[in-house]
Parts: sequence; structure tokens; C-alpha cells
Amino acid sequence: MSAPAAAAAPAASGERLWQVDALRGLMLVLMTLTHLPTRFSSPTGQPFGFVSAAEGFVLLSGFMAGMVYAARERREGEDKMRAAFYKRVLKIYLCQAALLAFLFSVVAVLAVVAQQEAITGLMRYYLHEPLHALVGSLLLLYSPPLLDILPLYILFMLVSPVLLLHGLRHGWGGILAISVALWLGAQFKLGAWLYEAAASATRLPVPLEQTGAFDVLAWQFLWVMGLWLGAERSTRPDRPPLVFPRWMLITAIVVAAIGFVWRHVVGQVPIPGNASLNMLFDKWQLAPLRIVNLFALLVLTVHFAPWMATHLPRPRFLETMGAASLPVFFAHLVAALLALALFGAPSANRSWFIDIGILVVSFAALYAVALASQELDRQAAAAKRRRREKLKARAAEPSPTPATVPR
Repeated sequence: MSAPAAAAAPAASGERLWQVDALRGLMLVLMTLTHLPTRFSSPTGQPFGFVSAAEGFVLLSGFMAGMVYAARERREGEDKMRAAFYKRVLKIYLCQAALLAFLFSVVAVLAVVAQQEAITGLMRYYLHEPLHALVGSLLLLYSPPLLDILPLYILFMLVSPVLLLHGLRHGWGGILAISVALWLGAQFKLGAWLYEAAASATRLPVPLEQTGAFDVLAWQFLWVMGLWLGAERSTRPDRPPLVFPRWMLITAIVVAAIGFVWRHVVGQVPIPGNASLNMLFDKWQLAPLRIVNLFALLVLTVHFAPWMATHLPRPRFLETMGAASLPVFFAHLVAALLALALFGAPSANRSWFIDIGILVVSFAALYAVALASQELDRQAAAAKRRRREKLKARAAEPSPTPATVPR
């Protein structure tokens, strides 16, 4: 899903790739539709097959990180690149802390007063163990549902400077091999075993099931792959577009078509009543058949990206949303938590007008956040340019001639 960037014309240093922003915007729209408690949540979940918007969002975020920070390392050096990574990590951590504060205060009060099981169930651990939950959440150990993707993002960003510098200096082969090995270990519950061992040794009070649904060892594979692709795009922008063999393209079309039809005929559970076989499609462990479906969509996106960029209208709405991905992601979680607290879980008995109203108000708010973020970025960039111009002007001024001191 990050691949249209590879097929696009090379961008100048620092120029955004609108195709990637539009794809991130699409992922945000799909996640919002899934997380808002309306009757549209289930039909719009995993619309392209047994692949969710979360996979695309993580892959694209890794791609953008690799592209942006590899270019920064080349322009400004390792120290500036590393500092920029950690500054971004701090920003994401503060967003997570603000979401937790909002959940534990405003949303908790609304849910308890209204007796909304959709929220009280979501934060049951906090309601039973508030101190452990509060400390654990600030340490990124306790991750309530819906709030478990930003801790994943923070962890990946923390290790990315080391991965990126090693990849740029020594190649990506070893990193990718280790990443695949960790993903394979995740399929056999390696992450759960490591956490239980660490919890037993250190007496961590947060149980494994409260640490978030995403298996870190599995999902790091998507981030590392995106980081690699983004770094390659940054260091070799003039490389020709990737061309897949005909057999691979045909296989991708067949796999994607089967996944699409299967998902919309059977539903989001691939094989109802068979938990063992469904584990082959498991989202949280990024199971093998899910990876196959994802790679098929990735191949098709790469192949058809030039045609889509030329023949389809430029999706300005999605592009604006994707360019402000962090503020919009933050706002979509606020909207989802408020909707759950006020209206509860999706219900066929609820009025269509209420569900449509939730969507209209939420997306209007998200777009307003994206526009405000865009304007703030524009003002910050303008202020930075003015500071640079002032420094240049001062440097260009002739030095004053020293006054003659009488003897």
C-alpha cells in the first residue's frame, strides 16, 4: 500500500508524496468507520478482503518514517535525524497520555452515569484496578481497546533510528531476516511467552490480556518493511518503477479477488465455527493467510498506481486527512470514545438518523482538525523561513569598521 510512491515521479527533497497522503487518509476513513459505533461499522470493516485499515496504516507510517528521516539524515546528519525521531516519539506519547486522561475522566464519568456497557466493559480493568491501570498505561503496558495502536507506534519509532542507520550503512538484508524471524515466532506465541516470563520475574501487575490486542513481534514486520521501502525511496528516488512478473500479477489478482468475494459473502469471520482455521487469518498475530492477502493487494497497488494517478481524480479530501495523520487519528479516537459513551454499541434498533448523524458530525470534526493542522504547519513553515531569511540577512551585512582609538 505504500507502493504508489515507488511508482510516482521522484519528489524533490522535502516534498510530500500526495499519493501516500491520500492512502493514509483512506486508511483513517476506514478506521473511523470501523471504530464509530454505527450500523455501518461491520459492513465497512475489512472492505478489500481479510486485511484491515490498520495494516495499511502501519505500513504507510513506516514508509513515511523511512523516507522522511533517511532524507533528514542525509541533509543534517545522524544526530539531527535521531533527535527528530525522539521529538516525534514525545509528541505521540503526549497524544496517548491525553487520550488516556480523556478516557479515565470524561468518558468514564459519562459511561458510568449512562451505564454504557460498551465503555465500562472496554475499561473494566481500570475500574477494578485504577492505580495499576494508571501507572501501567503511562508505562505503555496497559493499553485499553482502541488505544492500543499508539503504544505500538511509539515502540517502533523508538527503535527506528538504530534500524534506519544500520540499513543505510550496512544494508537491510540482516534486519529484514530478523524481522521475518520475529514474525514467525509471533505465530507460535513467542511474544506472550516473553511477556509472561518478564511479568513473573519483575512482578508486573498488568495481565497479558490488558497489554493490547496487537502482537508487537508480528506487527513489527509491517513497520520494518515500510521503513525499508521508504529509505530505499529516499536514497534512490530515480530508480525505475518496480515491474512484477506476469505470473505474480495474475496470482495477486486471483488472491485479491478470492479474498474480496469471500469476505463479502461469508463476513469478517472467514470460517464461521472453526476457531483453529480462523487463526490462519488472525489480525492481531498478523497470521500467514492475512499476510498473503495483504501482499496481493500491495502488488496490485504498485502495478496500477501509475494508471490510477493519471486517470482518477486527485482525492483532496483524503490527501488532507492523510497529511495530518496524527491529529486526525487522535481526533477519530476521541470521536469514537464519545460516541460509545453517549450512544453505546451499534444497534439495529437505533434510528438511522442517529447513526448518520454520528458519521456526519465525526467526519466534519476530523476534516476541521486536518485543515487546522495544515494551517498550523503552514504558519510554522513560514515562521521558519522568516527566521532563516533574517539570519542570512544578518550574515550578509558588512562588518562595522572599528573606530580609531586616539593615542
